[in-house]
Amino acid sequence: MANEARWYVVHTYSGYENKVARDLATMVESRGMQDLIQDIKIPTETVTEIKDDKKKEVERKIFPGYVLIKMIVTDDSWYVVRNIRGCTGFVGPASKPVPLTDEEVAALGVEKHSVEVMYAVGDNVKIISGPLEGYNGVVKTIDTEANSVCVTLSMFGRETPVELELDQISLAD
Repeated sequence: MANEARWYVVHTYSGYENKVARDLATMVESRGMQDLIQDIKIPTETVTEIKDDKKKEVERKIFPGYVLIKMIVTDDSWYVVRNIRGCTGFVGPASKPVPLTDEEVAALGVEKHSVEVMYAVGDNVKIISGPLEGYNGVVKTIDTEANSVCVTLSMFGRETPVELELDQISLAD
């Protein structure tokens, strides 16, 4: 058994995702298992629906019927999760928990990694990776939440805005 908490996927009855998450959080609290079961998430997205010419923001589940749990798998933690009402088991062969890979966790966006940038709007920067590697430009906007930066490059005699990831640029020498 690993000592590091990993993300696992639990299958639930359809529509029971919130109840399973709430009941599991209550069970973890009452049994003092916060060190084993560290986080519970239901991946959602905000969608704008237009109905009768009215816009309405609605939160939808990305994966209906599934709950993500960050936990250290032990016999106790496995038993607690498995026996929550509405939970049908872990995703994996023969209900054996299989952790998500780091790439899957990043793609799902369940864990936010803070990025510290050493440049600011208006700074001259150099692109250090990607198809535009080696070009120099000026930072126009920085969006740390979306992990993106807008840089204006001089290409073919024109100023061209380019969207890049935060780690694709560095301060120009």
